[in-house]
Amino acid sequence: MKILLLGKNGQVGWELQRSLSVLGEVVAPERYGADGLCGDLNDLRSLAQTVHRVRPQVIVNAAAYTAVDKAESEPGLAHTLNALVPGVLAREARQLGAWLVHYSTDYVFDGSGDRPWREADGPAPLSMYGKTKLEGEQQIVSSGCRHLIFRTSWIYAARGNNFAKTILGLACEREQLPVINDQIGAPTGADLLADVTAHALRHVLPSVGHDYLAHPGIYHVVASGETSWYDYARFVLEIATQAGRTLKVKPGDVIPIPSSLYPAPARRPHNSRLDTAKLRATFGLSLPDWRLGVSRMLKEVL
Repeated sequence: MKILLLGKNGQVGWELQRSLSVLGEVVAPERYGADGLCGDLNDLRSLAQTVHRVRPQVIVNAAAYTAVDKAESEPGLAHTLNALVPGVLAREARQLGAWLVHYSTDYVFDGSGDRPWREADGPAPLSMYGKTKLEGEQQIVSSGCRHLIFRTSWIYAARGNNFAKTILGLACEREQLPVINDQIGAPTGADLLADVTAHALRHVLPSVGHDYLAHPGIYHVVASGETSWYDYARFVLEIATQAGRTLKVKPGDVIPIPSSLYPAPARRPHNSRLDTAKLRATFGLSLPDWRLGVSRMLKEVL
């Protein structure tokens, strides 16, 4: 089986190279590869030609425009990467009879209330980022291709930048650290998302001598439990202190503040909780508590 992976150098894409390798041959083109394959998402025509040339059984799109604030001033680029690209991939997948895996976000919701969002809840994005990600979902669904859309939130990885690394850096420089306490979600490891992807694909793809279950659709994927950015920061500093890291800011020095005191170009949802019951029931999964993944990641970076 051949799998076309886009966005291989991102946090999720990097982990997908590992998790998908057990399912078949992973073709992960560079932006402009010497092999003639095109991974440049701005070049929609060449992207479609690359899909035709590879002729994969599965397309996994781990690339996206994720600069939430910058999307407010670059709506055209955000729209191309988050909406038009998924549409192109979906139409190509439909023609080939391939599966398309795509990643979306809790930002498609308005963040109201305190109940975890379910897949069937009505979207109402607050930001340009959320609007373009929602349109990407809609283009995939309307194409009629076989698809798995995984909505997730608060992604981190040992590779690249993340909230925990930022907190550790600031805690070495400052005496106090104000952190938002009215946005709630579940920090979710890129490795967990990649492993869930491989597990789900194993269920939907046919294999010799085995029955398979075709369950296309949208699924929510986050670690279990919930926290605020404030409590997340305190947890990170507690782990770092236990590991012997010298910090100016101790867990008790973190100051909770409301989002209103930290204005940004893009509005953030206050409620980023996602209900994962559909995913767990469909694919027989148990999702670990967010603290387990964060602790493991911190042991790698400390």
